Amino acid sequence: MAEMDTSSSGGKGKKHGGTKSKKQSTRVDMTPMVDLGFLLITFFMLTTTMSKPKTMDLIMPKDTENEKDQNKVKESTALTILLGKDNRVYYYEGLAQDPNASANPDFFKATTFANTGGIRDEIIKKRDEVAKLRNAKGEPEDVVVIIKADNDANYKNFVDILDEMAINRIQRYATVDISDQDKKWIQSTEAANGVK
Repeated sequence: MAEMDTSSSGGKGKKHGGTKSKKQSTRVDMTPMVDLGFLLITFFMLTTTMSKPKTMDLIMPKDTENEKDQNKVKESTALTILLGKDNRVYYYEGLAQDPNASANPDFFKATTFANTGGIRDEIIKKRDEVAKLRNAKGEPEDVVVIIKADNDANYKNFVDILDEMAINRIQRYATVDISDQDKKWIQSTEAANGVK
């Protein structure tokens, strides 16, 4: 049986004159790496469950050609909001689908996004007014807000009006294209108020 000499002899009688070094173990301790792995897994599991996506629920109407199957809005429960240029907001109660309506009707009003006396107060007033109405089943009606943005309206105002829907707990609202009649009313209201 052969033995390996690991003692240092000082180099006497050897060609190389050096000492033989003891071979170290190549085993790597994986315990800290496993600990780190579990810490990272725990961290990512906790942060992903806490970070819920903050998105708005979107309910789309039925896509149908049949007039009877489309969602209908009652005139008494509707509030139409128009977004104009320079942070201007216009509104009227109902749908105002009469093509013979006057150029500057009395029901067409202008307001702002101010917290007091602005569009929020009008939404609350209409919501409370409609809540007193009852449908055929005897349940309270919901206000339906129709949002129409003019070509000159900006994105911030659109987001602000959607925030108002969430703040005032409006369950039913829709964004639709602005009609030519609505554009005429905006222009005539701006002209009457001296707005360019």
